[in-house]
Amino acid sequence: MQSGKLDRDKLLQLSSRAKEAGQSLVELIVAERLVGEEDLVKLEAEYFHIPYIDLRAHITPKEILDLMPQSSIANYRFVPFAFDGKTLKVALTDPSDLRALEALEFFAQKKRYVVEIYLTSITGFQHAISQAKDISTEVSTALEDIAKREKEFQEKRVKETDKAPQSEKIISAAPISKIVDVIIRHAIEERASDIHIEPGEHDLRVRYRVDGVLQSSLVVPKSVHPAIISRIKILSNLKIDEQRLPQDGRFHMQIDKISVDFRVSTLPTVNGEKVVLRVLDKTSGVPTLAQLGILGRKQKTVEENIKKPHGMFLVTGPTGSGKSTTLYSILNKLNRVGVNIVTLEDPVEYYIEGINQSQVKPEIGMTFASGLRSILRQDPNIIMVGEIRDAETAELAVHSALTGHLVFSTLHTNDAVGAIPRLIDMGIDPFLIIASLNVVMAQRLVRRSCEECKRTFSVPAQVVKDLTEELKDVPEDEMLGVDLKDLHLYKNEGCAACNNTGFRGRIGIYEVVPATKPIQELILNKESGNKIFAQARKDGMVTMKQDGFIKALKGITSLEEVYRVTKV
Repeated sequence: MQSGKLDRDKLLQLSSRAKEAGQSLVELIVAERLVGEEDLVKLEAEYFHIPYIDLRAHITPKEILDLMPQSSIANYRFVPFAFDGKTLKVALTDPSDLRALEALEFFAQKKRYVVEIYLTSITGFQHAISQAKDISTEVSTALEDIAKREKEFQEKRVKETDKAPQSEKIISAAPISKIVDVIIRHAIEERASDIHIEPGEHDLRVRYRVDGVLQSSLVVPKSVHPAIISRIKILSNLKIDEQRLPQDGRFHMQIDKISVDFRVSTLPTVNGEKVVLRVLDKTSGVPTLAQLGILGRKQKTVEENIKKPHGMFLVTGPTGSGKSTTLYSILNKLNRVGVNIVTLEDPVEYYIEGINQSQVKPEIGMTFASGLRSILRQDPNIIMVGEIRDAETAELAVHSALTGHLVFSTLHTNDAVGAIPRLIDMGIDPFLIIASLNVVMAQRLVRRSCEECKRTFSVPAQVVKDLTEELKDVPEDEMLGVDLKDLHLYKNEGCAACNNTGFRGRIGIYEVVPATKPIQELILNKESGNKIFAQARKDGMVTMKQDGFIKALKGITSLEEVYRVTKV
């Protein structure tokens, strides 16, 4: 009524009709199409002071659905949709149903769970149940077919000499391929970067890494594990009978007009082989520097340094922080007919037309160091070395930069300044570092706030004070328009577009340190990292944390994300 959707008389009339028909008022209003179902549930959630959750686009893993008795879910029309080991999130369809609330309270006490209650629509409730059943049904049907075909195969088994190719044919033709397709299809739909297929003692768990966070997706019987692994090995051209050693491979698939490469890694565990598939979406293209989040003065500094004819450009950060993607973006920007770009990677993640990409193979002697020696005989203009891991590679990279080549590489350090003492520890003389090093950039990845459901909120006074103090010395061209006198933050409510996480995609936070004259003098005098860091700040460097704070104030990410990835 307060929203203006219905007047009092109409509401009383509908209430009377609902009682006569044995329906809830919400169901009748939706049936009459007087108010949209989701709009009505949102109003209801606001009235009862219960958070709203849209489950229509949410994928609820079946093992979470199985945490509660199916009879209770059907009778009380509530559904669990998330569980972190302690807190169970449950969506109700009728907040006035005291029986449902009592059942939830009893369940929470019995299991010693903390239960968080949300409100969802009937459609959302039905979707949460049906999608879990759909996946389960597909897998169950495929398992039944596999069992049947295996039995037929055993009965008609041919001679030992024909066993291997016939076995491969059966595996390829069997419904196991359907299970693998379901796993892969759901990964693409969920925008997963990695698929984890993990054998347990009694079952097989499938998890997806979405925006840097692992999420449970599916649990299937342990009996299907060998067939799934064999199917993936066939696709990846790996040895099916080798289960004692790790193997690496890759394969390509076309899924709903999306061209996707998969990098495959197997690992023997006590419960069997574990497989991780890295999802490489070829259709998305190589992102630009701005799309990666390299903005303001940092973008200008990077673009100036990658135009130099020679020298060394280092990107630092932990595994999974997006270093390779940054280098691909830079190389793609430099890629043109008149330039010979050669890379040495472990492994090659994305193929870029026009760039000569090579992969190291230590087992046959093709290391970063030996590969770099060969590259120098290939008349390169630009060299990209996937990682500087040892003194020999570091020495060769510096030598390459000093002999007229533009060299890009990565190091594992906590910040940009940390790359300098790391090179010295590897035996590189300080005078060679200042002669070759152009710039060092450190980075982390934060989850990007969902544009559909982020909302502004009042910033607490203490937070305003802390942020103002943290950002007071940041150059204006790095503030991206943020006004310290009028700060705003955003909270992520969660919606169908972001699968109720509040985040969709990732973006980088960066710090860029060019090798200025004062910094070169400090390096030459073998000064500490702290002194070099202090000088970089004087030169106008914005730290990763500051860059993250600015992006949080712009609504690009959240403060919690910035603290999560920058804590030491």
